[in-house]
Amino acid sequence: MTAETSAPASVPTSRPLPLLVGAALSAAEGAALAGWGIYMSVAGLVEDTRNQGLNEFGGFVILLLGLLPLFAAWGLLRLRSWGRSPSVLVHTLCLPVGYFMLQTGGAMAALGVLVALAGVVGTVALLTPRVTGALYR
Repeated sequence: MTAETSAPASVPTSRPLPLLVGAALSAAEGAALAGWGIYMSVAGLVEDTRNQGLNEFGGFVILLLGLLPLFAAWGLLRLRSWGRSPSVLVHTLCLPVGYFMLQTGGAMAALGVLVALAGVVGTVALLTPRVTGALYR
């Protein structure tokens, strides 16, 4: 008996494209958050500010928030169903962030459109029936 004949027909042999798109966007958002958290922590140590302790603590919190979507993207790539909820949560949080970035105008408005677009595409990609079928066999 070979592997092809022993596997049920409903089990996917590869990851669907929407799952890869959602995982890639989750990893990109997580890397951006983690990078911003590291930047805030280092800037708080180097710069001379009154709220120096708050900068390091805020950077540490943002770094931890960045690790959540990175860990979720890793789970999605391993076809673990628990990875979808934190990924959808982070994609959904991109919508108000993009909206408020859009309100500032200038270059931040263009970046806000990209953030909101990444949130919409990531949410839709992870909630497709193909992804549900791949994660919940």
